[in-house]
Amino acid sequence: MSLERIAALEQAVAELSRELARQQDIQAIQKLQATYGYCMDKWLFDDIVDLFAEDATMFFMDGVFKGRDGARRLYGWTQGLKGPQHGILGEHMFMQGVVDIAPDRSKAWGRWRCFLLCAVHASRKEQYPAEYPAQFWEGGVNENEYVRENGVWKFKTLRYRITYQADFAAGPATSPPEPIMAHNFGGIYPELPLGPDELRAPQPQWPNAFVMPFHYAHPVTGRAIGAGLEAGAPR
Repeated sequence: MSLERIAALEQAVAELSRELARQQDIQAIQKLQATYGYCMDKWLFDDIVDLFAEDATMFFMDGVFKGRDGARRLYGWTQGLKGPQHGILGEHMFMQGVVDIAPDRSKAWGRWRCFLLCAVHASRKEQYPAEYPAQFWEGGVNENEYVRENGVWKFKTLRYRITYQADFAAGPATSPPEPIMAHNFGGIYPELPLGPDELRAPQPQWPNAFVMPFHYAHPVTGRAIGAGLEAGAPR
């Protein structure tokens, strides 16, 4: 076998090894994201906090939470309740995932559509806050960043934007422009014991139109997706 052919085979093996490693990274991130959803379903909040990097940042509603301490506050809203709750249903489904890995495999990005069905059984209705609907739909978009810490993929930045929350029976056509099962924080930690580290502008939702910015370029044109929107249009 010629030296040229040996060199070509070595190059092909190296390229295949890099692609295999990239695909393994993608699978690990898909598993990380799916685990987040499964843990949210059953209120496994300690397990959720362990999915985040030490210096992670989480954007939710009008709040910005920082670090593992911020994650504990963000996922501490149940006031100590943990684990599956009798009569409470919360099904988080992540779909249409697009994951991209940095060339050096130190970080990655993922976009996901979240769909949530939440309900309280009639037998628990009296123990449930009267201002909350007994059953509702929620849709939203995640644009997340992930980081490899000591060889393990974790959440670096979680950005979740609620698209709509709607009463189960009435459906999205009648949903209000603000959440029906979540509230803006309007204050920060420590004045709010479970509040964010910083505030940002409240995030409008359906029926307001917006585009959650894409972390990746158009796969055909290479341009930024949504680049044709007029300046100042909600994104």
